[in-house]
Amino acid sequence: MSRIKSNFSIKDLENISGIKAHTIRIWEKRYKLLSPDRTDTNIRRYSLSSLQKLLNITLLYNHGFKISKIASLDREEIPIMVREIALKSNSEQVSINALKLSMVNFDTVLFDATYEEILLQNDFDFVFINIFMPLMNELGILWQTNAISPSHEHFITNLIKQKIHIQTEFLQKEYIPQHNNKVFVLYLPEDEIHEMGVLFLNYFILKFGYRTIFLGQSLQTESLETLLSFSGDFCFVTYLTVEPNKEIIDHYINDFYQTILKDNNAQLAIMGPQQVHIDLTKLPKNIHLFKTVDAFQQKFLEASIFV
Repeated sequence: MSRIKSNFSIKDLENISGIKAHTIRIWEKRYKLLSPDRTDTNIRRYSLSSLQKLLNITLLYNHGFKISKIASLDREEIPIMVREIALKSNSEQVSINALKLSMVNFDTVLFDATYEEILLQNDFDFVFINIFMPLMNELGILWQTNAISPSHEHFITNLIKQKIHIQTEFLQKEYIPQHNNKVFVLYLPEDEIHEMGVLFLNYFILKFGYRTIFLGQSLQTESLETLLSFSGDFCFVTYLTVEPNKEIIDHYINDFYQTILKDNNAQLAIMGPQQVHIDLTKLPKNIHLFKTVDAFQQKFLEASIFV
């Protein structure tokens, strides 16, 4: 299991907080806001508590507080003010920063409080698309550059999944299908384990009154053939984050077409970043690529399409 990252470079702080390294150095020198340790070669190293403090300072600074005012606050005052601002602000970036802070602190209470406050003003779709997804995109970059540890990323990812599961369960308890002629089968290809996108799509499709069959992670194409023995107008839906990789993705698409789609009216809808590697000139007409949830909705979930 990966050890929790507790030692950060000034570049890590810049990447996570969005404050330039040059500015951080000025804040250190002029306002004594941070006190890094030094290596034998005089390189700054920051503790987890220093990163936590900088994230708090950044949130206040981005919310209009002068850095001189922040520097005059007692140490105990800063986190109290941060929580109040994070919970009352309508700014998506302030909410994202508050969730980052909850990640660094492994603070489930702050995560939940921030989430509940956003839900008072917005529906779950807005929260996922405008806050959770940008947050995860930022964290993906931070994880790849070792600015945060896998423990941080897993902490946030699982909290977000939890919220999707709760919203999905609400829908399923009240579920009365409005459209029986279309069945959406949600799955991830073999070796693809990043299921947050497809979890949200399952929730989103249910909200529009369609039937879904959620199959989850890492499925071989051949295992989907079983579904074709049942009657129904099937649309397979997947979200490609890292797999199939760019070397094999066109082969995967062709194999899926030959195995599942060739001799019936079923369709495949693809979302996720890996779709940029697909050769559009070879794409069968019943395989569709979508960059946004809105585009997917317009194609498959508008009732007029099936009237």
